[in-house]
Amino acid sequence: MATKYRCGWCEGDELYQKYHDEEWGVPIYDDDTLFEFLILETFQAGLSWITILRKRENFKKAFDNFNYKKIANYNQDKIDSLLQDTGIVRNKLKIKATVTNAQAFIKIQKEFGSFSKYIWRFVDGKPIKNTLKDYKNAPANTPLSDSISKDLKKRGFKFVGSTVVYAHMQATGMVNDHETNCFRYHEV
Repeated sequence: MATKYRCGWCEGDELYQKYHDEEWGVPIYDDDTLFEFLILETFQAGLSWITILRKRENFKKAFDNFNYKKIANYNQDKIDSLLQDTGIVRNKLKIKATVTNAQAFIKIQKEFGSFSKYIWRFVDGKPIKNTLKDYKNAPANTPLSDSISKDLKKRGFKFVGSTVVYAHMQATGMVNDHETNCFRYHEV
């Protein structure tokens, strides 16, 4: 049986491979999952994705299954308890940004009907299919991620720089950055 070729960034780690094979780059249109990835990407800023991936279940538990309606109402006591939670990244600014981002997320839903409608309009509702031969040539950001980042910040979001936004676009399938010879390239 021939082995499947995967993007080089996930090779050698079972959790990374599972994430790559099942989730990364699959177009996501539901608000709950888009919010989860947005929060995980903001916590990743300055860290490796595998660090966040390994703590994902802890994040899910700590942040009420990424329920943005609950998170939007977190008070200082809840923030303080999160700062004591060793299962997550205990960065005060990122935790506070999660609350702020949940509030901004809800405002976008009210304005556009869903966050999905808002975010996917930047790519006309369908993924951009790139042609990377080597994942190392993937950009960290693009003029489009610059534009989305600027708009999110204008709407009150925090920790949504262009690099975070581009990573979110990759994770949620707004762009297909699988290597062209990866078995997932034509599947997503």
